[in-house]
Amino acid sequence: MTGSKRKVEVCFTPALYPDFRNDDAIVVIVDILRATSAVITAFMNGVKRIIPVATLEEARDYKNKGYLVAAERDGIVRDFADFGNSPYNFRHEIIEGKDIVYSTTNGTHCIMMAQHSYRVLIGGYLNLDALADFVIQEDRDLIILCAGWKNKFNIEDSLFAGALSESVLQHEHHTTICDSVYASIDLWNLARNDMMTYIEKAAQRHRLKKNNLDDVIGYCHTLNMTRIIPALKENYLTLLDNL
Repeated sequence: MTGSKRKVEVCFTPALYPDFRNDDAIVVIVDILRATSAVITAFMNGVKRIIPVATLEEARDYKNKGYLVAAERDGIVRDFADFGNSPYNFRHEIIEGKDIVYSTTNGTHCIMMAQHSYRVLIGGYLNLDALADFVIQEDRDLIILCAGWKNKFNIEDSLFAGALSESVLQHEHHTTICDSVYASIDLWNLARNDMMTYIEKAAQRHRLKKNNLDDVIGYCHTLNMTRIIPALKENYLTLLDNL
């Protein structure tokens, strides 16, 4: 696609996504705490494929077939699963070369919602610059789909949406008339110099703390650890380079 400028839009919650749907767009799925950060980490550590499923019933069926399963709801690992969605669970020695089935409270649902799109990518601070560079290179509209929390707005995903929007909009071929883009950029500029202080306001940060799962907060807000971009191919996630 060439010619007119490409649009950047931010969808703050999955509930709003039908109003943003654009089959020709790149959709970046964002669930900073913790699903998309964990997916990126898994591919950094050599996972072969990740199979996202929306329901725990599907995840359990895969487990009964012998798959490794990562499944959580409200941050808590399900009793049949091998582990939850902390990035620290996806260690090289456990996952290298394997397929993992993945079901989370918010993030995996978003992946399935966007599967009709030109490209579905998994985003986080860990691969921020790589994402921005790919979107600019592809010359496509961009929708940043925030997983939020049970169809509600959340701070952590919206902050990241601002960071990615700002990076892409620096390129002359992208533009926006989307209020949620401007709002997310404003939020990002408020937080960017001290993210760890600002993220203390986030409800999910306190949900994780309550369950002693907040050891990943700093890691999930680490910039540009990798150039890896996980992407949806048919019904599974693989490396963008493998599409």
